[in-house]
Amino acid sequence: MKTVDTYDFSGKRALIRVDFNVPLNDTFEITDETRIKAAVPTITKILNDGGSVILMSHLGRPKEGPEEKSSLKHLVKNLSEKFNRNVKFADDCIGEEAFRISKDLKPGDILLLENLRFYPEETKGDREFSEKLSRHGDVYVNDAFGTAHRAHASTAIVADFFKDKICGYLIQAELVNADKVLKNPDRPFTAIMGGAKVSDKILLIEEMLEKVDNLIIGGGMSYTFAVAQGGSVGNSLLEADKVELCRDLLKKAADKGVKLLLPADTVIADDFNNDANRKVVEAGAIPEGWMGLDIGPETIKEFSEVIEHSKSILWNGPMGVFEFSNFANGTIQIAEAVVRATEKGGFSLIGGGDSASAINNLGYGDKVSHVATGGGALLEYMEGKTLPGVAALQV
Repeated sequence: MKTVDTYDFSGKRALIRVDFNVPLNDTFEITDETRIKAAVPTITKILNDGGSVILMSHLGRPKEGPEEKSSLKHLVKNLSEKFNRNVKFADDCIGEEAFRISKDLKPGDILLLENLRFYPEETKGDREFSEKLSRHGDVYVNDAFGTAHRAHASTAIVADFFKDKICGYLIQAELVNADKVLKNPDRPFTAIMGGAKVSDKILLIEEMLEKVDNLIIGGGMSYTFAVAQGGSVGNSLLEADKVELCRDLLKKAADKGVKLLLPADTVIADDFNNDANRKVVEAGAIPEGWMGLDIGPETIKEFSEVIEHSKSILWNGPMGVFEFSNFANGTIQIAEAVVRATEKGGFSLIGGGDSASAINNLGYGDKVSHVATGGGALLEYMEGKTLPGVAALQV
């Protein structure tokens, strides 16, 4: 796979798939620049080489063609400031004006194309649409890890129309960091799995049981495990059809010598809201009319001890309903344990999505080893699946 460092972009127009799917407020201002900042190194290298850049991305989920709230024109001011030059904008990614602008780009120029998903052909992976996109550049660069698990026109199919297809710095870093825990982790290796449903993480849990020394289960999915052990969970989130699977996973962990840790206690509430009455009970002993919304103090102590003695850590999913301040403590405490393990020389990979939000919102993003930019893509890579956006770059 060719990388940005192994290619000279001098005099070339680089068509780059970036992930600029950033949150905007009601006045269309960017509220989180993380994804834009992540694309800066690749773009800067190409400009410094003497190349020009055509950026393509999606934004939001437009259902019926163009819409104001999903227009990438709202990013032009931010990008112009970032790169200290006027970023050009084409209001149609495959319109005649867009092709005229990209054809006339000079070294150092940047062009941003309008939202790819204004065309349904993008998500359908349409070849004709892909070929049109390819006309914008001399070389194709994919640096959008967040969409690398999608076989969309701009993330995979467009690569077929280029001789030179390059892996950007961001995707390269995501793969290198994922491989650190997947292929030869320092031990002990601990995976922390949270989130709502077992069904969302089955493949990942099964894959991790082949690799880890410790598997910590928290969040909503832990209540299905509690029932699998004969416990009662009241009104807590429960996937009744996955109880038998949880029993199988518990047995598989025991057979493989993996220490599988489940909550010892849980913070329960009598309603699903931040101001509900709450108390701490033993896990698996939740009364009717109550629901578990966070891990309890005993669990925090047990989980933290295991985490702090780990040399490799993968964290995917919160420990409770961390959007509610009264039920965020478990997620906060686990984040702090991951930070302490990292400070002791451990390697910590935060698996995108809610875990990344939690770490970044707490201000710990630079205190862990790596925060993945694509939750779904990382999940599929960890599950052993081929990512179409990565496979398309292989020569």
